[in-house]
Amino acid sequence: MLGGVYRFYRDGFASMTVGRTLWAVIIVKLVVIFCVLKLLFFPDVLKREARDGDKAGYVATQLTDRAADAR
Repeated sequence: MLGGVYRFYRDGFASMTVGRTLWAVIIVKLVVIFCVLKLLFFPDVLKREARDGDKAGYVATQLTDRAADAR
C-alpha cells in the first residue's frame, strides 16, 4: 500500500516538465517569505526587552499593563 503511493508520486514528479519550474518558484517564494521577511519585519522583541531571560515575566507584565490601559 505505502509502496504504491510512493511509486505514484515518484512517477508523477519524474514525468513533470513545467511542474518542476513551478515547484522551484514555490520553494523560492517560501524561502523569501519565511526567512527574509521574518528577519526584516519581525524583530525579536523578547530578546531585546526581557531582562535576565525573564521572558514570561515580561509577557505577563505587558498583558496586564495593556489590560489595565484598556479599562
